[in-house]
Amino acid sequence: MTPVFGHGHLRLYLLSLLDESPKHGYELIQALSDRFGGTYSPSAGTIYPRLAKLEEEGLVTKTADGRKTVYAITDAGRAELDARRGELDDIEAELSDSVRRLADEVRSGVDQAMKSLKADLASAAREARTSAKSGASGGVGGPSGSAGSPTSGAGWTMSGGSVNGASDARASRADSAEALRDADAAITDFRQRLRLDLRKAATREGISPELVTRLKQRLNDVTAEVRDELARASAR
Repeated sequence: MTPVFGHGHLRLYLLSLLDESPKHGYELIQALSDRFGGTYSPSAGTIYPRLAKLEEEGLVTKTADGRKTVYAITDAGRAELDARRGELDDIEAELSDSVRRLADEVRSGVDQAMKSLKADLASAAREARTSAKSGASGGVGGPSGSAGSPTSGAGWTMSGGSVNGASDARASRADSAEALRDADAAITDFRQRLRLDLRKAATREGISPELVTRLKQRLNDVTAEVRDELARASAR
């Protein structure tokens, strides 16, 4: 979601940035990107013609600083800025809404990835329990005449290996349940800590789209890795 400046709003916002301190063109582009959390990053072809127009109108001046050109606001520029403070407040409100919506999109993406991962882990745990039950029931023989020596006075037989198999199956189920609880706790902790960090960043320096893209990619990579491991375990 990219905020769109209304007629004359970018021009006004450039004056407000220069009112804070003189800046060269790249610093203005970076400042705009930072203010909007990376959701708006104007090109040089957008910024420099407006700076030239502001200079032509006597609202800014430019001076050479080595290979850079530094722009500064003039008294006339401050007078226009003061006369349009109400419009500037509206722009700032739009900026806050833009960053807030971006933070919501990030949280939504993280939530969906975490839900998907938790569902995969729960499914794997169910498959492990089903497999363990099948192994345990397979170790119990039928009526006498089945493999293994009959127990005294009983019509069912059970070999020592089957008893050990049932015990191993119970241990496997317990380990799987414990692993699922650990994974669920780790996912919840990750989600809570990351949401807190994102909210803090959204209210301070903002969040860049590049960061969101990398976050989503890393979450997709982790999800794919876990799914592959679960698939290999199920095939064994």
